This record gives sequence, C-alpha cells and structure tokens, in this order.
Amino acid sequence: MSIQEELKELIKNDVLFEIEDYIDELFEIIAAKKDDERTKEELEQMQEMKADFEDMLKDLEEDNLDEEECQEIIEEINEMRKED
Repeated sequence: MSIQEELKELIKNDVLFEIEDYIDELFEIIAAKKDDERTKEELEQMQEMKADFEDMLKDLEEDNLDEEECQEIIEEINEMRKED
C-alpha cells in the first residue's frame, strides 16, 4: 500500500468518523442547552477541520500530494490523536 493510500484510508476510516462523532456530541450538548460560547466555537472549529480533511481526500484522489507531504500529514494526525 502506498503512503497516499495509507493516508486516504486513515482519513476515510478513522479521522472523519472521529470528527463526526465529536461533532454529534457537541450538537447534543447544544440541543440540551448545556452549551456555552466555547462549545459553539469548538463546533465551528471541528466543522472546519472536517472540511479540511475532506479537501485532503480530494487532493489525494487527484494525486496532488506527494509521499513526503502524506507522511507529514500522517505524523500530524498521529500526534493529534495522542493528545486526545
């Protein structure tokens, strides 16, 4: 499997699902009226992050990311996931 394919699978099968789950949790907090301005800001940031990853998938589909870029993105994703 190429590094581009590995990144594509990571985004499709893990990252987007995790982001969508978190967005759902934020919507539940907002719906329960237990939110504050920080929750709404976090929701907006997560929606932007989701859009960024969807754009990355398009770039991967169009072969616009080289191996080095893909490796850097994978490392950044792994770091983000460790922090959570």
